[in-house]
Amino acid sequence: MRHLKAFHIFHVAAGSTSFTEAANRLAITHGAVSKQIKLLEAYLSQSLFERQGRHVVLTAAGKQLHRYTTQAFEALESGVSALAQSNERCLEVSCEPTLTMRWLMTRLSDFYQQHPGTDIRLSTAGGPVTLGATGLSMAIRRDDFDLRADYLSQSLVEEWVGPVCSPAYWQSMQTTPQHIKLLHSQTRPQAWAEWATKSGAGWIEHQAQQSFAHFYFSLQAAVDGLGMAIGSYPLVVDDVKRGNLIAPFGFIRSGHRYVLLSLQAHQDIVLEQQFTAWIRGQLTACVPEAQECGSGDMLGSENIFGSGNILDSGNNLG
Repeated sequence: MRHLKAFHIFHVAAGSTSFTEAANRLAITHGAVSKQIKLLEAYLSQSLFERQGRHVVLTAAGKQLHRYTTQAFEALESGVSALAQSNERCLEVSCEPTLTMRWLMTRLSDFYQQHPGTDIRLSTAGGPVTLGATGLSMAIRRDDFDLRADYLSQSLVEEWVGPVCSPAYWQSMQTTPQHIKLLHSQTRPQAWAEWATKSGAGWIEHQAQQSFAHFYFSLQAAVDGLGMAIGSYPLVVDDVKRGNLIAPFGFIRSGHRYVLLSLQAHQDIVLEQQFTAWIRGQLTACVPEAQECGSGDMLGSENIFGSGNILDSGNNLG
């Protein structure tokens, strides 16, 4: 079928309030959505959307096409779900990129040892996700967006956050604290501000700043001694254990959780149950470690640099 990709993008956009929302759901750019819609409109010689203020709405032709695509993709999703249930030894899982690279990949061998002959196929993406029709069975996400009501959402672990840096960088801060560089991420732009609000750390407003395109890069920059980033347990647990990172001020609850999303119809699939139990156990094991690191002084003072040696709180090192 010609322009199948464009029909899928149209279908998602038709169920969204804007092309930006559709782009986020599809993990592509706004421009890519717009391009595919224009391609489809040219192919059909009809307008499918019209703009109303900051939103887009379907034209009469668009509404009619949406009815067709709904039938088609629901049939496809049903067929894919049936295939997924027939192949009970393979699981397609979408996971947030940083969690995948810094935590999950290093632990999958343990799952395979416990469940020989299984195959966990990982893909990386963040934010809203489409299960079933895309071939995905499950998704691991941070609950910082609206979760679909028709998905089964299971809590995996509470997230803890705190500033992290390399030991060498922390040592250098005691002599030149005015030159601390706060490492930001465009995917979590409010991470420092949210931590400062919760911990009462007003000193961050006066520090140098550097931003990276992705959370993973900001954490790696901290490992490499380029500055101090907001670390998230469990994403930094391995580097803290190895001594690549320290958490001088411990960790506090972020107010978010990591959740496992799946299809309601898949609750009885054995492999999904096995993977759910395994990953919850692995993530839960990180919580006592985060609490232990977070048991010290959580920056109650107005300015940690006002009392001299900032290494005086060495008992808080992660």
